[in-house]
Amino acid sequence: MKKYIVIGAGILGASCAYYLARSGADVTIIDRNEPGAATDAAAGIVSPWLSKRRNKAWYHLAVNGARLYPELVDELQAMGQADTGYKKVGGLNIHTDPDVLDDMAERARLKQKEAPEIGEVKRLDAEQTKAFFPMLADGYEAVYLSGAARVDGRALKTALLNAAQAHGAKFVQAHADLDVEAGQVKGVKLGSDYMAADQVIAANGAWMRDTLVPLGVTFRGWPQKGQIMHVQLDDTEPSDWPVINPPGRHYVLGFRDRLVIGATRDDWKGFNTDVTVDGAHEILSQALNVIPALKDARILETRVGFRPVTVDAMPVIGTLPGYEGLLLANGLGSSGITIGPFVGQQLARWALDQQLDIDPDRYVVSTVLR
Repeated sequence: MKKYIVIGAGILGASCAYYLARSGADVTIIDRNEPGAATDAAAGIVSPWLSKRRNKAWYHLAVNGARLYPELVDELQAMGQADTGYKKVGGLNIHTDPDVLDDMAERARLKQKEAPEIGEVKRLDAEQTKAFFPMLADGYEAVYLSGAARVDGRALKTALLNAAQAHGAKFVQAHADLDVEAGQVKGVKLGSDYMAADQVIAANGAWMRDTLVPLGVTFRGWPQKGQIMHVQLDDTEPSDWPVINPPGRHYVLGFRDRLVIGATRDDWKGFNTDVTVDGAHEILSQALNVIPALKDARILETRVGFRPVTVDAMPVIGTLPGYEGLLLANGLGSSGITIGPFVGQQLARWALDQQLDIDPDRYVVSTVLR
């Protein structure tokens, strides 16, 4: 039986390990539990259909990621993982310009033909929007998509790792260095220990650059710092609230005992996990414009995570030129929660020599190497 090592236990690595283990493979997951892991900070929105990104290769990952979620969640729950952090709550895409929303609704209905998981599409005027979500500030209209969902990254990662281990996968907390001989990745070094593998899969997010340095490869990717604030309002149970998508890159979504508002995107800040005044100001000012009642909320915590981004802002998936025995994926960025499980599934299929649902030529790793 072939032996597989997955480096990285975020949503991407955990998904890959789950699908490998489910197939009966011998899998070991290695993670060094660094502070600032993107998945641990993430509260994600699965609603890619109205994204302004025009890249078809990215959209293929995103729409398939959204499509995979219900099936994956059902599998995990059937294995006793009741808390996956996933819930289909619908989404309100809000704006003050009716023409923008009319165009948005038209695009959603066109995409609905190939992506029925969008669900019901409703164009709401200001009065209907306010009735649907009374806490919203005045003046907003909306496009409502019933298929939108929210995800707690920590909960989903835990469910995936538990399910992978139930299928026989092993988990090791350690720092893994690639062991390479004549262009063949043979396994990993764990300090004074060694672990051999037929295939190593690197899915360690913002730390990928360090992993590849010993191979003489410069990976043109970096950590994008994101700060995400958790707040609590008295006498509210927001777990069924729709996801709120205002113009721009901020959002509001609800869980059982809290609202999550965010998020900042800071490039070239290194791995500094400090919560900053500037970040808090950006998050709160944007959120208060949308839901003024948040002025009375208690701040519970602010999470910091490092999204892995590449020089061309596109995910890469596949082999490393010049080396055998190594697969990798990276650059999921702010869409990691949406596309992570699907990309992890594709990595597992690649490692198992199974048919892929992606065209590998659209995500070539060499495009981000130097």
